[in-house]
Amino acid sequence: MGRISGLVPSRFLTLMAHLVVVITLFWSRDSNVLACLPLRFTPEQYKKRDIELVTALSVTLGLFAVELAGFLSGVSMFNSTQSLISIGAHCSASVALSFFIFERWECTTYWYIFAFCRSGSTQGRFTPNLRVSPF
Repeated sequence: MGRISGLVPSRFLTLMAHLVVVITLFWSRDSNVLACLPLRFTPEQYKKRDIELVTALSVTLGLFAVELAGFLSGVSMFNSTQSLISIGAHCSASVALSFFIFERWECTTYWYIFAFCRSGSTQGRFTPNLRVSPF
């Protein structure tokens, strides 16, 4: 049981770190939108890229709601395999998105980070560990 007790808070902290980075990206998305555009751009081009990034961030927040609901309801909280995968995916997403913000990467890079980090964290989410073990 010592192994699981350390995974639950670690998973919660990495989820919250990733959530904070995504919310920060919502506030500072202007520099990333400008990185997606040519030197001379029209307001329509800016609006299109801004909507693209807002859409990506909205999808991320929607999936956060699903994952937090599953985690906080206990469905996937004590599944150690799911916790390890989730910790790795959210930790790598937090680091990558921090670079995305500070280095002002292009908007399309967000989708690569999203695909790489979400594909790992969705493995086994809806297959809870319902076995009862005395150990």
